[in-house]
Amino acid sequence: MEIIYTAHAAAMLNERKIPREWIERAILDPDSNYKADDGNNHYIKSIPEFGNRFLRVVVHPNEKPFRVITFFFDRRIINYENTSR
Repeated sequence: MEIIYTAHAAAMLNERKIPREWIERAILDPDSNYKADDGNNHYIKSIPEFGNRFLRVVVHPNEKPFRVITFFFDRRIINYENTSR
């Protein structure tokens, strides 16, 4: 599956040192996902290699291939039940 990155997301790959594989894992096999109030799809995935912290990946909802807008480790999430609004 092809995944593309906005200019912002591409810059964050370098700045945050988060492997593309983790982002792809969040999109393809999320622990949770939902459409947020902003209209974008949010994918949440626990990353064992990073202390089981939760990676949030925000994806444009109407584009194929998937277009990643941004991603970050979301400190607000402490368990699976807190992954959606």
